[in-house]
Amino acid sequence: MNKAELIDQIAKNAGLTKSQANDALDSFTDSVVAALKKGDKVTLVGFGTFSVTERSARNGRNPQTGETIKIKARKTPKFKAGSEFSAKIAGAKTAKK
Repeated sequence: MNKAELIDQIAKNAGLTKSQANDALDSFTDSVVAALKKGDKVTLVGFGTFSVTERSARNGRNPQTGETIKIKARKTPKFKAGSEFSAKIAGAKTAKK
């Protein structure tokens, strides 16, 4: 599902126009990003938690040359699914291969 399909689904489920659904989705993502930039966590009970983790500096290897390179420390976003969300996904029927 891409963003346009998600907006269509939100509009249909919530009885909103596509424009209103787009504004709501953009507001949600902007709010999550702003909170994570401040160092806060965003917890949606039953769905999951968005947070930021620190990746320490480390040595890596250039796969083409084999040369050792230094990889800088950085912050990365993380999502941990809540138990209700995980249970719903685990209980979902899988598509035939």
